[in-house]
Amino acid sequence: MTDCTESMDGAGSDDLTACEVEREPDPSDSLRTFGAVVQALREHAGFSRADFGDLVRFSKHTVESVELGRRMPDESFVERAEDVLGNTGALRRSARFLTRGEAGLAAWFRRWARLERVAVSLCTYECRLVPGLLQSEDYARAVFEGTIPVVTDGQLEALLAVRLERQRMLHERPTVPFSFIVEEHVFRRRFGDAEQMRAMLDHVLEHSAPRNVTLQIMPLDGGLHACLDGPVQLLETPERRRLAYSEGQQNGRLISDAKEVSLLYQRYDTLRSQALNPKESRGLLERLRGEL
Repeated sequence: MTDCTESMDGAGSDDLTACEVEREPDPSDSLRTFGAVVQALREHAGFSRADFGDLVRFSKHTVESVELGRRMPDESFVERAEDVLGNTGALRRSARFLTRGEAGLAAWFRRWARLERVAVSLCTYECRLVPGLLQSEDYARAVFEGTIPVVTDGQLEALLAVRLERQRMLHERPTVPFSFIVEEHVFRRRFGDAEQMRAMLDHVLEHSAPRNVTLQIMPLDGGLHACLDGPVQLLETPERRRLAYSEGQQNGRLISDAKEVSLLYQRYDTLRSQALNPKESRGLLERLRGEL
């Protein structure tokens, strides 16, 4: 089973991600969980790994790698394992939600990050911090340095590398519209010294300048608005399917229910009319920079 097809909420297979070179994945929560289920069913059936491998026509080493979450199972492995272990449908259904582990990305964000790469549009509302796609390197480093629990230097560099790699989308996909709506207080929150703050604002102004990127700021005096429930991201797939993503403390949720996604799009569209227009927003950022 590769990353070329994914299923959303068991509703069938959708080509949501670009095909990637097949490789041994870093362990992820979904791979470990799937492997644990395979192992439990195998042991309940009374098969050794070697015996089970013979029945599914894979080596003992492959069976072990799947059970330990080190290997993405082939579709044929899943189907044969189902036949051997009672054909309950549990493995077939759970295999739809397998994701590779990716260093530098939170487990709950990995699937959305892959969808971002092939989206035909992406909208972001943020009220906590500068959106990751617009962060300067110093700003991103400060964010990661402030995480709890504290990360090692190696982990910090991995996080930073992935964050900067994601930002390349803004330039490598010039025909994809990127929309950002950000609360004014986000840009007023200080970090580092005045030079780092100016560099962050310069970075945001530069990365929001291309014609396919739109940045709007929700001003402090704008009053209450349509997205007070929190940050949200919205995208459209090449198949014109709309999806959403919301994130909180130590968790994130990919939303595929059509009614819920439609509601979030309505809120975002309303917020667009309540925020400063792009020209006014750039002017505000330039004034904030001049105040430093």
